[in-house]
Amino acid sequence: MKKDGHKLIALAEERLAEAFRHIDDIAMTNQLRVLAAFRQHKLTEEFFAERTGYGIDDTGREAMDRIFASAFGCPSAAVRMQMVSGTHAIACALFGNLRPGDSLISLTGKPYDTLEEVIGVQEPVTAGSKAGGKARKTAKPAKISGSLAELGVHYTELDLDPVRDGENKIVAAIHKAGPAALYHIQKSRGYSMSRRTLSNKDIGKLCTMVRKVYPEARVFVDNCYGEFVEAAEPTAHGANLMAGSLIKNPGGGLALTGGYVAGDADMVENALVRLTAPGIGGHLGVTFNQNRLVFQGLFMAPSVVAGAVKGAMLVASVMGELGCKIDPAPMDTRFDIIQAIEFGDRKKLVNFCRAIQSFSPVNAHVLPEPSAMPGYADEVIMAGGSFVEGATIELSCDGPLREPYAVYLQGGLSYLHVKSALLGALNLSQSGEARFF
Repeated sequence: MKKDGHKLIALAEERLAEAFRHIDDIAMTNQLRVLAAFRQHKLTEEFFAERTGYGIDDTGREAMDRIFASAFGCPSAAVRMQMVSGTHAIACALFGNLRPGDSLISLTGKPYDTLEEVIGVQEPVTAGSKAGGKARKTAKPAKISGSLAELGVHYTELDLDPVRDGENKIVAAIHKAGPAALYHIQKSRGYSMSRRTLSNKDIGKLCTMVRKVYPEARVFVDNCYGEFVEAAEPTAHGANLMAGSLIKNPGGGLALTGGYVAGDADMVENALVRLTAPGIGGHLGVTFNQNRLVFQGLFMAPSVVAGAVKGAMLVASVMGELGCKIDPAPMDTRFDIIQAIEFGDRKKLVNFCRAIQSFSPVNAHVLPEPSAMPGYADEVIMAGGSFVEGATIELSCDGPLREPYAVYLQGGLSYLHVKSALLGALNLSQSGEARFF
C-alpha cells in the first residue's frame, strides 16, 4: 500500500503542534540562562584569542569554564578540547574521583556500552531486573588494562527507577548494596529498549534517596544527550558532578571536539587532575583556537536542541503510524534527544540507516555497513553525514546488530533537516531502494 510521505508528516505536525509549543518554552528558558551567563561574565572578543604552548593564565579558557558553570547552574565547570569524547570526559570524572579500594555503584543498571571497559565489567554477567534484585559486580579476575577494576575499584550495579520501584524498594536496595565513594546515574537510555531516559527530577529523587541512607553520598551523572532538553540540568537537582561531550548538545553543532565536567569545584578539579597531572589540574591546556566556536555553539545550543527534540517527536509520530515500536512515544515528555525505533529485523534496521545517510549534507553517497566498533560488544551500523565527525547533535542514527534490531536516532542542526531526511527516507522505502516498512 502506497504511503504518502508528505501527508504522513503533515498529519504528524498537526498532532504535535501543542507539544512543539512546550518545547519552545523550554528553549526560551534555557536561552535566557545562557545569555545571562554571557552577560554575567562579560564575554568579549579578547576571549576568542588563540593561545599556544602551556596556556598559562588563558583568560579565554577561564571565562569559558565560568560561563558553562553558570549556564549549567552549578559552582564549577571545565571545558576542554583535550577530552576526545563523552566517554573520555566521564572516565576523567570517574578516575579522578575514585581511589583504589573505593566502591562505585551504578544506580541505573547497565551503563552505555563504551563504559563497560572503563569500569572493567566483563561479560557474561547478568544484572538484576528489579530493585533489590541480584546486583551485577565486577567480573573476576579483571583483565581490562587500565580499567577501574584493575586499579582496585569495586563496582556494583543496581537497576533502580524512581517511577517503577518506589522509595521503599530503592532505599532498601541502596542500603543492601552498602556505602560507595561515588554513585553513578546514566540519564539517557543508551542502546536499550528496556530502560527509559530519566528526567532530571527523577535524578533528583534518586539523589535524595541515596542521601537518606548515606547523607554524605556523592552522585555523578552521565549527562550525554540531555543538556538543554529540560529547563535545568542534573546539578540543579542534587547531582554533585556531571559530564558530557561538546559534539553533542552543548556544542550547538559548532564545537569541533571536546568535553566538559561540571558540578562541585573539588570534583571538577579531581577530574582535571586525571586529564592532565597532579599539580597541573585545570591550570594549563590550550583550547586550540576553538574558543569562538565553543562560545557560539553554547549560544546556539538551546535553539538547536529544541529543533532536534521536535525532529525526534516527528520521526516517532510517523514511524509509529507505519507500525514500528517506538520509545518515547510522540507525545511523551522528552528528557534527551534520542528516539528509539524498533524494527525487529536486521535488514530493515540497516536500510533505515542507509536511507538517513542518503539525505545527509555530507557523504550522502556513502553506503553505511555494519562493522565492529571499539568499545562495543556487537557490530554497529551508523549513519551520520555530519560536518563534525561523530557529532550526535547533527542528525545521525545508529544501532547494534542484535535483537530487537532497534535504531537510535538523534540530533538535527535544524528541524527542517530532520523533516527533509524523514521525507526522503520514506520515499526511498516506498520505492523499494531501502525498504524499512
